[in-house]
Amino acid sequence: MKAFIEIYVAAGSLDMVLEAVKRVEGVKEAYPVTGHCDIIAVVEVPDLKALANLVTKCIHTIKGVESTETLICVE
Repeated sequence: MKAFIEIYVAAGSLDMVLEAVKRVEGVKEAYPVTGHCDIIAVVEVPDLKALANLVTKCIHTIKGVESTETLICVE
């Protein structure tokens, strides 16, 4: 399954968080963006449980990550 994760980061930590996100297994692409979030990550995982683990155990544990919003592709 494919999903997009909007990542909100603490001031001054964008570069550090971006590099850490890119190293997470399952993250295919990650970009700094303008708008309401700071980083968009494109992820591909086998199922919803793997997605939940990626977000809660990998992304949320990166220093500087304040919050996330996950958008699951329906196609």
